Amino acid sequence: MRGEVTDSVLMGLAALLTYWLTAATLSHVYSPSAADDELGGLWAVIASLFVMRGTYDKSAAAAVSRIAATVVSLVLCLAYLAFLPFHMWGLAVLVGLSSLVASLIGRPEDSITAAITTTVVLIVAEVSPHDAWQQPILRLADTVIGVVVGLAAVWIAQRTIYRRRPRATGAPVPPAPHFDR
Repeated sequence: MRGEVTDSVLMGLAALLTYWLTAATLSHVYSPSAADDELGGLWAVIASLFVMRGTYDKSAAAAVSRIAATVVSLVLCLAYLAFLPFHMWGLAVLVGLSSLVASLIGRPEDSITAAITTTVVLIVAEVSPHDAWQQPILRLADTVIGVVVGLAAVWIAQRTIYRRRPRATGAPVPPAPHFDR
C-alpha cells in the first residue's frame, strides 16, 4: 500500500511540474493562444505519465517510443498542414500513414501512439486553423518536456525513495515503483 501511495504522489507531482513548465513557462517563449498553452500542458502531462514505468530502463524505452511516435506524426502532419487545411479524409489518410510508417521504420509497437498523436495534431489544427502547420512542432516540444520530466521523476525516485539497501533498523525496504499497473 505504501508503494502505491508513493507512486501516486510522485505521478501527481510530475504532472504538476510538467503542466507548470509547459503551460506557464513555455508560454513565455512562444504562445499562439491561451487555449494552445492549456493544450500544450495537457499533452506534456500525458507524455510525462506515459513514460513513468516500473524501472528507469522501462521508462527510457517508453520515452524512446513516445518520441519516435511523435516524430513520425510531426513529419507527416507538418508536410500535410504546410499545404492543406484539415479535412476528415486527410485525417483518415494520415492516421493510416502514421501507423504504416511506424511499422516500416521498425517500430510497429509505436504505430498506435503515432496514430493517436496524428489525430490530436490534426483535430487541434481544425479547431485552431490559423498557422495550423505549427501544431506538430508545438506538440513535439510539449512531448519532449513531458518525457524529460517523467524520466527525471523516475530517476530521482529510484535513487532516493526506492533505494535498495538494507536499513539499520531492520525496517522493510519500500518496494520499487510500479507505475505501469
